[in-house]
Amino acid sequence: SMILLGPGSSVTHDALRLLARHGTLLAAVGEDGVRSYTAPPLLPDRSDVARRQAELWGNPRRRISVARHMYALRLGEVLPHRDLDTLRGIEGARVKNMYRLMAQKYGIDWEGRHYDRANPNATDIPNQAINHAATAVQAAAAIAVQAVAALPPLGFIHEDSGQSFVLDIADLYRETVTLHIAFTAAKRAETSDATIDRLVRRAAATALRKQQVIASMIDSIQRVLRMDEVGNGAGDDRDS
Repeated sequence: SMILLGPGSSVTHDALRLLARHGTLLAAVGEDGVRSYTAPPLLPDRSDVARRQAELWGNPRRRISVARHMYALRLGEVLPHRDLDTLRGIEGARVKNMYRLMAQKYGIDWEGRHYDRANPNATDIPNQAINHAATAVQAAAAIAVQAVAALPPLGFIHEDSGQSFVLDIADLYRETVTLHIAFTAAKRAETSDATIDRLVRRAAATALRKQQVIASMIDSIQRVLRMDEVGNGAGDDRDS
């Protein structure tokens, strides 16, 4: 859906927030809709990252190499497997243990990861905190991807979403940022009257600023796409 604002219209900040939440577009048009004054997305005037990403994504061997590199960054070791489903299975098992250890570190009672897409607030406080924190970190990843003019749909691990590459980058920060935000907020919720989403937003603002997460994500994008190799023809087919 799109709302068309004619001459003389004005819009509040709160209205923009609601439109964004519900995926509704907004355009300013001239009288009788003759002209459109919608501002385009502000992207850098470059294509090197997008071309490199498409090159790696379009080659099955290079694509799995990038995916293995991402898993190595996330898990701390290079796995020998070259099948994406196998890598996902290994990661899933390790992430379960990571949740448990992180909850223990922050003193949070943990009963496992539960997520209902239809009702994300139906779970316990720690799981709600993770949901909200993941949204915040994904937003940061979206900014980083846009900043370098990469292609959001071309993910190397995620595949179905139009934001697959954004999700790939956000997952690199699951342990160091997302769970830190979530469990910090969940712990504060034990003694605070504030809602968990508000506590997560505060924790996210602090973490994203202090850890310079978006700048780090931009560096990660450059690294996983091996932008240092662009132009010299070196090592395109090397496995991570």
